[in-house]
Amino acid sequence: MRAQIIDGKAVAAAVKVEVASGVRALRRSPGLATVLVGDDPASRVYVSGKRRDAEEVGMVSIHHQLPADISQEKLLELIAALNDDAKVDGILVQLPLPNGLDPEAAVNAIEPGKDADGLHPQNLGRLVLNQPGLRPCTPSGVMRLLDHYEVATRGQRAVIVGRSFLVGRPLALLLGARGSDATVTVAHSQTREIAELTRTADIVVAAIGSPRFLTAEMIKPGATVIDVGVNRLEDRLVGDVDFEAVAEVASAITPVPGGVGPMTRAMLLVNTLTAARTR
Repeated sequence: MRAQIIDGKAVAAAVKVEVASGVRALRRSPGLATVLVGDDPASRVYVSGKRRDAEEVGMVSIHHQLPADISQEKLLELIAALNDDAKVDGILVQLPLPNGLDPEAAVNAIEPGKDADGLHPQNLGRLVLNQPGLRPCTPSGVMRLLDHYEVATRGQRAVIVGRSFLVGRPLALLLGARGSDATVTVAHSQTREIAELTRTADIVVAAIGSPRFLTAEMIKPGATVIDVGVNRLEDRLVGDVDFEAVAEVASAITPVPGGVGPMTRAMLLVNTLTAARTR
């Protein structure tokens, strides 16, 4: 039987309805500040979508477009001003930044309580310690998908292919945390016999940035497969999973596009609302 499609667009729409309700309950409009440096076409599209999402749920979109040749000092000055701005509840600096700018310094400069992406070291540290805080958007979106589709995690074996601080490492913490209770292994480009490892997993997450890396032979029949990858091949987007082949083996699978991507944007709104409530 072909795998069930995990529809990220539908779940993201439900999350946006919840966020809109939360915004109305606040009786004020939270402000989401987006910072776009340069004019990368893909980044421009991403930021435009995030701004549209914010406005649709009743938030105020505060956008700053900066030239690619801006200095690090000027960028940090803007972030400091947004930190001090009472109208701003969440701040997002769109990555990647142009060459010559330090993305780590930019992220670290954001006030942790306004860190809409959930990537500030303080928020990542709170995740490690299982303390309340703003969580990275993509891992949080994956967890919401699993919850929505009632994919069991307790006692299940999960293998995450990819160890980035954006996805792999924080997702491993979320899956293994008390309440989720999965047994998690993080694989990467240096993992030996990776196919043997992934074939043991009840849940496989592909976040390695390699087109169609995960093949049907690497999946245990009936596993749930989450594809975080976004790769452009010629005129189309594909994930890190060989979707058509894996869909014949897995019990459930996310498509690309339309799977994890919409959830990343939705969880950005969740973080902004959480920040507004906290403030």
